[in-house]
Amino acid sequence: MELSAISSVLETIGMLTQQVTSLLGVDDQVVSLERELRWMQSFLKVADSRKADNEVVRDRVADIRDLAYDAEDVIETFALRVASKRKAGFSNCIKRSACCLKEGCLLCHTKSEIEKITVRISELTRQLKTYDVTKLGVDGEGPSSSALRRESRRPYPHIVDDNIIGLDGDIKTLLPLFVDEESECRVVAICGMGGLGKTTLAKKIYQHDQVVSHFKYLAWANVSQQFQKRKIWEDIFSKLSSTNVRGSNQSEEEIAQKLFKFLEDNKCLVILDDIWSIEAWNSLKPAFPIERNSNSKILLTSRRKEIVSHADPRCYQCALRCLNNKQSWELLQKIAFPISDFTGYGVDAKLRDLGKDMVKHCAGLPLAIIVLGGILATKNNSLNEWRKVSTNVKACLKRDTSDVKDVLALSYDDLPPYLSPCFLYLSHFPEDYEIHKGRLIQLLIAEGIVSPNQEEDCGEIAEDVAEGYLMELVERCMIQVCERDIATLEVKTFQMHDLMRDFCMSKAKEEKFFYIVDQSNACSSSTDQGFRRISMHEYCRIQCIKSTKLRSLLFFKEIPIEALRPRSLVSYEEGESRLCNPLASILFISIIGISLLKLQGIWTYMLNNFKLLRVLDLEPINDFFGCKLPSGIGNLIHLRFLSLRDLSFVRSKLPSSLGNLRCLQTLDLRLERGSCSHSNSIYVPNVIWRMLQLRHLYLPSKCKRRTKLKLGTLRKLLTLVNFNTKKCYLKDLINMTNLRELEINGPFKIEDFNEELDKNPPIIQANYLHSLSIISNEIDTRHLTHLLSCCGNLRKLSLAVEISKLPEYHYLSSNLVYIKLIRCKLEEDPMLTLEKLSDLRILEFHDKAFKGKEMFCSAHGFPKLESLSLMYLENLEELKVDEKAMPSLRGLEIGNCHNLNILPNGLRFITTLEKLKIESMPKTFIAKVLQGREHDPFIIVRD
Repeated sequence: MELSAISSVLETIGMLTQQVTSLLGVDDQVVSLERELRWMQSFLKVADSRKADNEVVRDRVADIRDLAYDAEDVIETFALRVASKRKAGFSNCIKRSACCLKEGCLLCHTKSEIEKITVRISELTRQLKTYDVTKLGVDGEGPSSSALRRESRRPYPHIVDDNIIGLDGDIKTLLPLFVDEESECRVVAICGMGGLGKTTLAKKIYQHDQVVSHFKYLAWANVSQQFQKRKIWEDIFSKLSSTNVRGSNQSEEEIAQKLFKFLEDNKCLVILDDIWSIEAWNSLKPAFPIERNSNSKILLTSRRKEIVSHADPRCYQCALRCLNNKQSWELLQKIAFPISDFTGYGVDAKLRDLGKDMVKHCAGLPLAIIVLGGILATKNNSLNEWRKVSTNVKACLKRDTSDVKDVLALSYDDLPPYLSPCFLYLSHFPEDYEIHKGRLIQLLIAEGIVSPNQEEDCGEIAEDVAEGYLMELVERCMIQVCERDIATLEVKTFQMHDLMRDFCMSKAKEEKFFYIVDQSNACSSSTDQGFRRISMHEYCRIQCIKSTKLRSLLFFKEIPIEALRPRSLVSYEEGESRLCNPLASILFISIIGISLLKLQGIWTYMLNNFKLLRVLDLEPINDFFGCKLPSGIGNLIHLRFLSLRDLSFVRSKLPSSLGNLRCLQTLDLRLERGSCSHSNSIYVPNVIWRMLQLRHLYLPSKCKRRTKLKLGTLRKLLTLVNFNTKKCYLKDLINMTNLRELEINGPFKIEDFNEELDKNPPIIQANYLHSLSIISNEIDTRHLTHLLSCCGNLRKLSLAVEISKLPEYHYLSSNLVYIKLIRCKLEEDPMLTLEKLSDLRILEFHDKAFKGKEMFCSAHGFPKLESLSLMYLENLEELKVDEKAMPSLRGLEIGNCHNLNILPNGLRFITTLEKLKIESMPKTFIAKVLQGREHDPFIIVRD
């Protein structure tokens, strides 16, 4: 349901109403509109709580969402164009006097639009009350689809699927936890996404001979999403003992106490299958003696990882993984060829090739492979029939059975209202796309899916809230972690399982959440006019998009060069290879001119027709995108997210109309230099200070000197990239108290600097600044020292600056976990300073970071260092490591240090070392390292 969307709209309307209601003629209508929307919100809450899921309800929800968005657009447009300009003061009154007629027209238009929305709301309210659609699929037509899915997936422990592949290792690992007397593990948990085989593995354990003979009593309980605590306890107790407590007059406390006592006194195994929430576990836990020295064990299965850690700190977690290609094909054979011993059965080579190709679409999900195998098993090994299935595997999976969809739908049904739109938003991204966490969070906030308006009330910034939502989806096994930050171990990128993404896309289309332009529709004449979000996975003519209410436009595909040239010229050019030919020169100039006109046409259409855009991400579209960024960009006053990264224009001058974008939260200006420009610099007008809502600012790597940017008004800024004191004012940093990430690229100079560091005023007072990167050829070591002394909570530090000596230890943050030094040309051994950082985990010296001959790691230094990298240190001759130095080191990388003669003898004392990587080192050095250890997998050698 779109609860979060309408909630965000109501918050925005509430804030804007404070500005708008001071204007005559609109206040009553806005208040009435807000009241009606709140009634709509209550309807959504009822519909969501009852899990009403049918086409009628979905259509009404879509209608409510459209009404809410229309209301927000109308009121925000009026507020931005009129209310925000109504300031006190005589001079402002004079300036506005000439605009009275224009304001009057806009006021009349706003009143008219609100009246239209009110009429639509009245009609929709009448329909909702007349037909009471929230009861559809609940009271009037039997159980909801969610309830039916739960019932169809109810497991029975005596029925075990023999078609099991890939679980032998897990069974071997888990068995000792149950049957070894010395095992102190009381709770074992199996977790993973739906369809991986959690229940199947639990059944194999439950019926294993060693388990059955070890435990005196065994009981299986299916918890599921809708459960009754008392009934679960009664069922378990009845299965374990001869006493039947069902229907007795005993209280819940008495039943829990009896079950607790029985489990404590006897050797029992209880399986709790399909636990969906921490609340469910907390509710059931009082009956289980998990904190006592009991001989009973608990095995639980869940799709949510956080339940596992919450169940018992000592709990063993078995996280199931998808099958690899070999295992997937093996499982498919078992199902597709239903004979007693398929291992001796000769599979036709063509069928085998088709099968191996088809099974890849299941992406290692056992349930999907079983479904596909069931389809193929009915085709009598006919090559033609297999080819028909192969042409569209996913369509066959959807048509022949709903098992896969139903399993994944159960996870979706369990999502709270605030997570549903976050999950659906992930369908915007192409298949196998690695989604960068930071960018995704910025998009979720810009779209209003996560609202920044409640930050003052809840005390948590929107970015942290959004990250929490995404991590909850990870814990629910609905998205997968691809990459983590090597230093902080925080998630960097996500990815969706192919089948989970297919389900997500079908659900998003069902709820009219977005429109995707892909290979199936890129050539169609026009897109649906009802969508407010469009994701371009394939290029199509922008003029085909007819929706004037578009809010979000994301590009994931470059504009092909052929699309910018006329066909006649393209065909002529393909046949003309000699550029010295005058006709070829004329052709080339004609192509450039026509391409520029077409690109200008794209800009003109977007700026004239998509005036309600909030998200415009042009980063992947093309490196060259016209003569210049049009001044009309300033008309997109609703923009929250604008990315121009890697775009290139003929003229590298940005328009001053950017200052009109007062709602911007993310602005990425990391453009390529102008195509016809003689310099690498981009001209940025001094208007960014007007964007008071800005949270993430990425400046060009090089700006023209003509303007110096004022940024002191950007008090909400969290990310600032490519800052330097040549194009910005150093004093502005002091106002950015929320800054978390700062990248300095270029000169950094402190004016009127006092030689006594303690007497200089602080440069920055951001208590949450955790990442600092400096790339500069012009920086005084004293200025660097003062800057670092102001950053007491830094966790990551990257320095690409030439300095002879590192600042003293007490000027560095004690919280540092990652340090990277590049081109520093340090003369003194930096180890003596850095080894005192007790939390440092990763240390990298690259590209002449140190020009001395000797490095020394003393005893007890670097207590938590896990990774050390020494690359391109041309003068380094000796690395000394004392005994008890770097006791936690796991990885050592040495490369292009041609004067280094031998590995330090002290490495033999480091028992934690797991990997030694040698790259582009002299043959004599490699020979000494490999002596007697030529086949040691611990050592990796690369030329």
